[in-house]
Amino acid sequence: MKERFKNLFKKEKIFAKGICFEKLFIIFLIASVFGSLYEQILNLFLVYSKTGNLVWEFRRGVIYGPFNVIYGFGAVVIICLLADKKHKWYETIIYGAILGGGVEYLVGFLQETFTKTISWDYSHKLLNINGRITLEYVLLWGVLSFILVRFIYPFLSQWIEKIPYNLGMLLTRILLIFMIVNMLISWGAIIRQTLRRNNIPAFTPVGEFFDKHYDDEFLAKYFPNMVYPKEEK
Repeated sequence: MKERFKNLFKKEKIFAKGICFEKLFIIFLIASVFGSLYEQILNLFLVYSKTGNLVWEFRRGVIYGPFNVIYGFGAVVIICLLADKKHKWYETIIYGAILGGGVEYLVGFLQETFTKTISWDYSHKLLNINGRITLEYVLLWGVLSFILVRFIYPFLSQWIEKIPYNLGMLLTRILLIFMIVNMLISWGAIIRQTLRRNNIPAFTPVGEFFDKHYDDEFLAKYFPNMVYPKEEK
């Protein structure tokens, strides 16, 4: 047992060298946590400025853990397409704005298509497209992309490659399984909620499981900004 434990910390090979799945997955997790904290802190200040009350709401893309996966997916796409490329600074911002805005639009489209819900609506903002993206946040994606590619990614890349190879591979496998199950449960529960609201009874053990353990009250706690468009109006 002691020998196996020691083997986890041996540095026989470089872990996650270059742009590979393991490195991108770890960056996906880090960006997802950052995105969740950013959304929650921003909401805290917005609510306080309007009401004077300190309200800490969950802002997540999954039920278990502080992961807002839209930021994770966005970071991965931007790194895959822009990192290690020789672009001028303004080109990085432009490409990052297009990629980040595209990811945000696609996620919003998929959410509304498959769950009939929305978690953000920019219809009231200038130069928006179907309420899913707007110029203001597209530009923000561009600036964040520049910071990510030029400053954050090089640091994270070196830090990740210092993780002992065996330990890194073990943690990656465990966290990958956890996130796959987490996303399947979270999105399955939301889809089942949509079916419930349309008076469609559960006709499989899976549906019954979601109805029992992930009812509307439970989901409202973890996805407070998720609404049905008809209810929003």
